[in-house]
Formats: sequence, structure tokens, C-alpha cells
Amino acid sequence: MKRKVDKELTTWKDSGDRKVLLVRGARQVGKTYSVRILGKQFKYFLEVNFEEHKDIAGFFEGSLDVEKIIQKLSAFFSIPIIDGQTLLFFDEIQACPNALRALRFFYEKRANLHVVAAGSLLEFALSEISSYGVGRIESLYMYPLSFDEFLLALGKERILKIKRDNLFEELDTVFHNELVDLVKFFLIIGGMPEIVETYLKKPDLGLCFRKIKNLIISFQDDFRKYKTKISSIDIKEVFNFIALQAGRKFKYSNIDSNAPHVPLKKALEVLVQAGLAYKVYHSSSRGIPLGGQIKANKFKVILFDSGIHLQMLGLDLQEILIAQDIDLINKGSLAEIFVGNELIKYFSETSQKDIYYWHRENRASNAEVDYVIQKGAEIIPIEVKSGVKGKMQSLRLFLSERKIKKGVRVSLDKFSIRDNLWSYPLYAVSSLK
Repeated sequence: MKRKVDKELTTWKDSGDRKVLLVRGARQVGKTYSVRILGKQFKYFLEVNFEEHKDIAGFFEGSLDVEKIIQKLSAFFSIPIIDGQTLLFFDEIQACPNALRALRFFYEKRANLHVVAAGSLLEFALSEISSYGVGRIESLYMYPLSFDEFLLALGKERILKIKRDNLFEELDTVFHNELVDLVKFFLIIGGMPEIVETYLKKPDLGLCFRKIKNLIISFQDDFRKYKTKISSIDIKEVFNFIALQAGRKFKYSNIDSNAPHVPLKKALEVLVQAGLAYKVYHSSSRGIPLGGQIKANKFKVILFDSGIHLQMLGLDLQEILIAQDIDLINKGSLAEIFVGNELIKYFSETSQKDIYYWHRENRASNAEVDYVIQKGAEIIPIEVKSGVKGKMQSLRLFLSERKIKKGVRVSLDKFSIRDNLWSYPLYAVSSLK
């Protein structure tokens, strides 16, 4: 499958001021696969999986002498490690904290050697290391497939090109309908590479859904590995609750009114750290940066993949596939989850971008805008709605109060501009970048 991050990896490979690269992201999003694809551009590729080759950790004990480590690795795997010709890949590096500590020395002592590291629980390992090479290591973030990547995986290059070539035009109905059907299909299958690959090999939705459920179980099995001082039961409870409360302000008291909030708060933080969930903070949005105007205790939470979100809710899949109205599709805030994830995927691979929403809690005038993003010096509010004129009160109120010239409505309608409201089809969220 062609991934957007592949281009970033090639750019890193060809860069003259390259640093050691950390590929970060949740489990099963395709980190190892993409690095192996990159490895095909080298004469030699040496992959060290610290969970598979546990004895290799011994090479990193005592002195972290890079030259000695390289000699041992080359001899053990019988693969030359040569600057400019070899890609050295440390996978599941979280299983060897000393290897993480050694990364900075690879940059300092062998700057011309291409070194990549990745891991499924990498964020937790990094939090335990006081200094792992700030200024000597760069990061690349990976996520499940975006909708555009999903189209490429399905061999839909033609319709993707039509979509991209007509970003701000009303598509012909036949192409519009095809894209609407495809985005509805993507909503229920999600972007986890294993699930997409399963469908490509055997287009059996039942099989895909069983595999999604197995993925959920594997994530839950991993909870005990996250933090020894945090109950895996608490993490599982919060994980399940995220799907149930999506689209609403996150309240710990709604999980268990009798339970103390501190353990639940810690459980949520590790889920965010693991890349399985994203916080969407409320921002007053009176100027930029948006992140400077948040309330730390006021946020929503979304899961990192719509297919997983859907399976956890147990929604009627047939109803979603045949729905002609986004309100039906958005049961369980599914369309809102999709839009939030798409915004995160398309912003940047080199840093994690936060997304925000706006909410005014007022008895006389309660209003909420699903997402607020920043493009340069411009603030853009986004509502995921099916309404026409007269049903966009919150968005219009926001535009008026903040004196903002442009608002975005995401719907199943074709692209259009009416006054200061730009209507984007659900399948065109990528063009908001």
C-alpha cells in the first residue's frame, strides 16, 4: 500500500543534514512495513527486532560505543553496515532502553549512517528516559490510512485524481456519488492496514469486522504493559467509554460517578500517549495560536480509527452504507470522528498537531462548533452537519462573534460556496489543508 509517509521517508533518506529518525505511532499502523519499503532503496538493509532478538540487547550493555555496537551487529547478521549504503533499522526499540539511549551517539559518531528506530509502545519508553538525544533525533508520526490512502490501496487512482483536480468545483453527480459510497465504506472499515489488506485479499466485510474485533482485543491485552502503576481495568474502562461519549465533553464522572477521578485521568493519558485516542480541547478561539486559549479541563476525546470506533459501538452497518443523510451516518458521532482523524492525518508527519473545538455554554444561547483549525494566521471553524441555511446557527454565531470571514460545513453535499460558508463533501476533508 502506498502511504503518504513514504515520501517523507525518502526525503529524510536524501537529506544532507539528516538525523537519526524515530517513527512513532500506535500499534499496527504500518510503521515496520513502511521502513521495510524504504529499505529497498538501499544496497543493504539490517533490521533488528528487539522483541524477536532479545539477546541483541546485550550489545548495548555497558559502554554505548557505536563502533563496537556496529561491528557486533554486522557480524551477528552477516550484513555490512556502510555509510550511505546500509539502512540500520531498530524495531520494537522500546524493549531495549539502552538502544534508545544509544541513538544520539549514532548521530554524533556516524552521522552519515542511515538509522531508523520504531516501536509499538515507544512513547512510554521515551517518558522513562531523561535524555534520549534532543537535537540529534527527528520524529515522523504515522497513523492509520487516510481516506486518500485508502483510495490508492483500493486501486482508485482515477477517482482520487478527479477529486484532487476539482477541489473547489462541484463534481459531476456520477463521480460525487462514487466518492460518497467509498467514504461511507471507509467509515465502517477504517484505515488499519491489516484490515484494508484483508479486504483487498478477500472482500468479505464479515471477516474484516472479526479482525477489527481481534485488534481491539489485542489493544486491550496490551493495556497491562502500558504502566505498571495504572490498573489495566481502568484503562479498558476509559477506552470503552471514549467510544460511547464521542462528540460530547469528556466527563470522568460519567464513567463511574463513585470512582475517584485521578486513576481515570491517568488511564486516559496513557491511551492518548499510546496513540489510541486524541484529545480535542476547547479553545476560546479569539486569536492565534489556538492552543494558547484552551481550558485544560474542557475537552472531547476521539478514538484514532473510525472502524474501531464503530465496532466498539455496535452500530447498524447496513444503515450507514445505505444512508443518504449525514445525520444517519453520524450516529455515534462517526462522521465527526472521521473528520477529526482526517485533520490530524493531513496536517503534518513531522510533528503531532492538536485540533480544537469551540463551545459556548449559555442557557440562553448554547452553541458548539465541532472543530476549529488554524491555517497560517487564519482561523477556520468546521461543522459536521447535514443542515442547510437556517441550521447552522452555531457556525454563523461563531463567525459573527469572532469576525471571521470563512466557515466550513462538512456534509454529503457537493462542494459549494454560499456567502461566507464553504460546503465541503465528507470525502474532501483532505483539501482543508
